[in-house]
Amino acid sequence: MDVLFLHAHVPGHYEHLAPALAADPGNRVVFGTAAAGAAMARVDVRVLDPRRGTAAGHPYLRPLEDAVRLGQAAWRLCRDLRGEGFVPDVVCAHAGFGPGLYVKEAFPDVPLVTYFEWYYRSRGADADFLDGPVHPDDACRIHTANAALLLELAACDAALCPTAFQRAQFPPVFRDRLTVLHDGIDTDRIRPAPGTPMVLLGLDLTGAEEIVTYATRGMEAYRGFPQFMRAAADLVERRPGLRIVVGGTDATFYGPRRADGRPWGEAMRAELAGRDLSRIHFVGPLAPGDWLRLLRATTVHVYLTVPFVLSWSLIEAMAAGCCIVGSDTAPVRETIDDGVHGLLADMRAPASLADRIATALDDAGLRSRLGRAARDRAVARYALSDRLPEHRALVHAVAARHGNGLKRLST
Repeated sequence: MDVLFLHAHVPGHYEHLAPALAADPGNRVVFGTAAAGAAMARVDVRVLDPRRGTAAGHPYLRPLEDAVRLGQAAWRLCRDLRGEGFVPDVVCAHAGFGPGLYVKEAFPDVPLVTYFEWYYRSRGADADFLDGPVHPDDACRIHTANAALLLELAACDAALCPTAFQRAQFPPVFRDRLTVLHDGIDTDRIRPAPGTPMVLLGLDLTGAEEIVTYATRGMEAYRGFPQFMRAAADLVERRPGLRIVVGGTDATFYGPRRADGRPWGEAMRAELAGRDLSRIHFVGPLAPGDWLRLLRATTVHVYLTVPFVLSWSLIEAMAAGCCIVGSDTAPVRETIDDGVHGLLADMRAPASLADRIATALDDAGLRSRLGRAARDRAVARYALSDRLPEHRALVHAVAARHGNGLKRLST
């Protein structure tokens, strides 16, 4: 079977599926991406080059224009592939950033499986969670941000969404089109290893009495960084044996930036100046090995998010058997039942968050019970060994249903 993957990043959400299909010698796999310099075993990675031009006049249209340009780059790749004799049996594309926009214009008879992460809403989800109702101008801009996504939803032959909460953000008329299927977490590799010392990136906390960990791609309000720092400052004053480790980049990837332009890490250090932060350690971005060591050494791991896309990191922490204190928000509640698989707290109330973390730190039996239950749920719901075969079967079924790849599938 010949498969074309399209994603702004590489490997993105196809970290497991693309290599698994490429490992079959009967398959040919091409991956089109805007990220340069990437390589995957047995995968032909092609760089998409969105040509720049005059920016759209209206600010609402900038995300759509970016998507169109990347979609045009993907169309040119499809044209070139056809010239090389490569016509895929199925295309898998990640929606929202545009690479799948014009697949059907290039390959009208090839089935398209599209991965949808988020439908933007100005009310009842992420946008108004922290600061209340958004300005009418922002509400209109947020609504318009769905334009490229809806074009891709109209064009695809199969639509995937990783969680039920994320699926529920789409208007009811579209939900039946979306199949909930999580990417999967490698719960065989990410598993508990009691006694792992906290030694990473020049930080050695061997022998620390208590270690609370927090890690995120970016230190931003959407992932609760400022609220966590306020709680952390309280906790280190109350618990002399506590060390706190923070992983991530001091940048905003999700949600609005601060009005003053300062990154949240810098701003929180200024806000908390005069308080003892010497036992709060910032270790920067974490490579996979360091991330796993952090999870295995933690006493309590904290994961916070507004009602938004759920991070893989939460389920990885569950797979590692961590005792988790999470935000009492819908995407986390889908994964963690309060008091069963972890403890949930109002992320908008730092004092309450600090109290929930302290509750877990004070009770080793509770931590052990919650960690075991979290691991069990991660394996039962999200194990890669179960989800990856489902993804592969779906891709094969879509290709076969459309009459593509039948010869190869039968051999």
